[in-house]
Amino acid sequence: MNDYSCFIFDMDGTITNTNRLIFDSFNHIVERYRGGRMADREIAALFGPPEEGALEVIVGRDRLAEAMEQYLAFYREHHRALASVYAGIPEVLEDLYRRGVMMALFTGKGRHAADISLEVLDLQRYFRKVVTGNDVTRHKPSGEGIESILKEFGVPKHKTLMIGDSVSDILAAREAGINVASVLWDPYARERVLQHDRDFTFHTVDEFGAWARTVTSNGR
Repeated sequence: MNDYSCFIFDMDGTITNTNRLIFDSFNHIVERYRGGRMADREIAALFGPPEEGALEVIVGRDRLAEAMEQYLAFYREHHRALASVYAGIPEVLEDLYRRGVMMALFTGKGRHAADISLEVLDLQRYFRKVVTGNDVTRHKPSGEGIESILKEFGVPKHKTLMIGDSVSDILAAREAGINVASVLWDPYARERVLQHDRDFTFHTVDEFGAWARTVTSNGR
């Protein structure tokens, strides 16, 4: 079994329960600019690039800047009511942090929204590097973000694990040549994830945390 010194975490659906906040933030823009609302699946179909990409489809390029400002204002204002850290995640991150395991965050969401979530949920200090959708030219499922983390940390691929809840996390890890752990405590993409090959699978945060303590070494 590998002895890992670096964990790269996805954000939404992995460490943060933010689906409702994201969908409601987009629908706040839909209501203002189009009227009515979009179904969650319709909004999810626009995901891939960071928020600006989906918002441009909804409002057009000319109104993108103002719509993005309004999106982020709603996202921040309603964050505490609509989003949270999954129970047990702070304890897992704290344990890994205290034991010197290198941790990074690789998320498809944009820099501004990611920074808001990290601030509101008090998670910034755990991650030595945060790579968002605004920091790469090739978004998930590309492994570009993982490769930038490996380069900066100077950690071998066989010592690095990607942890995420989606198929794009699996594909990004495969492209970058590292192992991947799929977590299934968020049901949103569970069935699709189970159709793909994974190195490890965890159904609960407690299960992942107990396992992580047995396979991590000091990264400092």
